[in-house]
Amino acid sequence: MSQPTGPSFDVRGAVDLSALQRPTVPPPGEPGGAPVADGYVVDITDETFQSVVEDSTRYPVVVLLWLPTDEANATLAQTLGTLAAQYRGRFLLARVDVQAYPAVAQAFQVQGVPTVVAVLQGQPLPLFQGNASVEQIQGVLDQVLAAAEQNGVTGTVPAGDDAQPDREPEPVEEPLPPLHQEAYDAIERDDLDAAVAAYTKAMKQDPSDALAKAGLAQVELLQRTRDLQLQAARDAAAADPADIDAALDVADLDLSGGKVDDAFGRLIDLVRTTSGDDRERLRKRLVDYFEIVGTQDPRVATARRALANALY
Repeated sequence: MSQPTGPSFDVRGAVDLSALQRPTVPPPGEPGGAPVADGYVVDITDETFQSVVEDSTRYPVVVLLWLPTDEANATLAQTLGTLAAQYRGRFLLARVDVQAYPAVAQAFQVQGVPTVVAVLQGQPLPLFQGNASVEQIQGVLDQVLAAAEQNGVTGTVPAGDDAQPDREPEPVEEPLPPLHQEAYDAIERDDLDAAVAAYTKAMKQDPSDALAKAGLAQVELLQRTRDLQLQAARDAAAADPADIDAALDVADLDLSGGKVDDAFGRLIDLVRTTSGDDRERLRKRLVDYFEIVGTQDPRVATARRALANALY
């Protein structure tokens, strides 16, 4: 695996947006959250990624790609951390926060979280996605260790601080602007109306606030998809391909599920065959999608050109 050179996609377009509606827990180290990295557990950053991959030539590395404050992710992290201690250095558990380090997540081609991947002699070996019982995970780990032994990877992880790869000090996060923090807190307590109000107020105060614009578009997407049923929406769109409402519902669900190109393509195709108010609704929804996915994402640049061609 190669060292990531920097984020090449916006994690908002790679991680299922529905994660914002899933049960959350405090950050690692706080009561109720996953444990902090220690002993046979490390947290990978862009800077330490390559050194951890190199370590896999000496001992097996098991990589957890996760969202630390998601309840299901934290539960799996606790289970894997306990097993890492029980196996006493026969493998290193390396955790990757996919929101903080999207380039590393992309290197593993992660499609959802939590995902667990082994690395042996620099080569990734997908293990499983989602949660699993302790017994199932132990069975998978034993298979990894057997494969490692067959390939001559028989070393053990140094315990304690020596297990942590050298890294730069973590940067201190700047506090969010008050209205952004208000919106974030509202999302955390599942009060999407309050989040919309906070982001709307922020945009009135500063119309150039790109983060507020993206946040508003994302929360409105969550509102629209909260009660939608995917199969019912697809059936309605299939029954009447000209039904703009049905098409918008399916596109919303596709974007929420990470099917960015499908969402873009569906609406751009309709732009070509519509006019007037319908075309304007489609155009505005696509502009919102561009904000959600992130203007630096190459898929957005491609879709913008396709939209311009469809309009003109």
